[in-house]
Amino acid sequence: MTQELFTINNLWIMVATILVFIMHLGFAALEAGLTRAKNTINILFKNTIIPAIGLLTYAFVGFNLMYPGEIFAGSVFGFGGLGLSLPEGWNTSAYSEGYTFYTDFIFQAMFAATAATIVSGAVAERIKLGPFIFFSILYVGVCYPIVGMWKWGGGFLDTLSVPFYDFAGSTIVHSVGGWGAVIGAYLLGSRIGKYKDGKTNAIPGHNIPLAVFGVFLLWFGWFGFNGGSVLSADPGTVSLVFVTTALAGAAGAFGALLASYLKFKAYDITMVLNGVLAGLVSITAGADLMSPTDSVIIGFIGGILVVFGVVLFDKIKIDDPVGAISVHLICGIWGTLAVGIFGDLAGISQVMSQLIGIVAIGAFCVAFSFIIFYVLKKTVGIRVDEQEETEGLDINEHGMRAYPDFETKE
Repeated sequence: MTQELFTINNLWIMVATILVFIMHLGFAALEAGLTRAKNTINILFKNTIIPAIGLLTYAFVGFNLMYPGEIFAGSVFGFGGLGLSLPEGWNTSAYSEGYTFYTDFIFQAMFAATAATIVSGAVAERIKLGPFIFFSILYVGVCYPIVGMWKWGGGFLDTLSVPFYDFAGSTIVHSVGGWGAVIGAYLLGSRIGKYKDGKTNAIPGHNIPLAVFGVFLLWFGWFGFNGGSVLSADPGTVSLVFVTTALAGAAGAFGALLASYLKFKAYDITMVLNGVLAGLVSITAGADLMSPTDSVIIGFIGGILVVFGVVLFDKIKIDDPVGAISVHLICGIWGTLAVGIFGDLAGISQVMSQLIGIVAIGAFCVAFSFIIFYVLKKTVGIRVDEQEETEGLDINEHGMRAYPDFETKE
């Protein structure tokens, strides 16, 4: 490999890293927009501290749990030591043909924080900040890299007779966040007034333009999320991934539009926004394997699934203010299964491997998140009291308001 090609590959992955980083602003805007004004500071605080948690924990322990190298690398657990230790040839193609050691770390670190960000949306407006930060440290620093190692670090899912496949993380990133989200929302309980007298009462977000801004930032960043996962600047694969990513997001919007209109007889912008994200999550597992037609079908089905997912979770009284569980868990599972149904690896044996990965990762994440949240609930508590929730987390948890010059109902 020439030095020029190595430099081009490395540069593209650094650009992709920047795109993934900006997704955290997208998550912050989306979650703030879809929740109430009285909790805006709290949402923004969590979405600011989560990338910081992700970077620090991934540097300290996560990277070496996920990519343990030769120190101790079992099929289920591996560990390469604490901190970032430079290997020999770290800045040449001897380390990798696509990137240096530091580029490898920083790109993967940007993915790490996403799982906790997903949880943030589902538990919004009623969780105590301290316990949430503690959970995030453990989930990002320990849970995510362990299950990531099972595939991306050469663990047992990568050594199945037909290897489990997850290109950029429909399961390893999005479903990991989704499982933590559903456990957190379940143990917290619903927001005051959400379910009353057998009815589901909508609690509208306070700033839909901000939510739209957030979704477009996420869509923009997803080109780095998926495109960077090629791990080189290979022109054919990167361009294919850009096309499948774009088309799946677009098809997800239309799938959600159709399903929500048939269900509610209204053009619901929040459903369409989540439809875009549903399509993007759905294609993430197989973005490099699919044809444009495949990506449209996968994204469209994802958009439909997210609408019925929102309805389902309301029916079983799991309160998710932003629809994060439906987007990231349900569509993460769908996108992972789609690898065995469409594209280059389609076949029953691949479907079975995908199911093994979904179940194994799901079981571990459910157990991990349940233990952490349950212990916190029984010790320090995880939910603010009724008065604090009614007045808003901003004034009670942070001593300030997002909109001090405006009187708000909530």
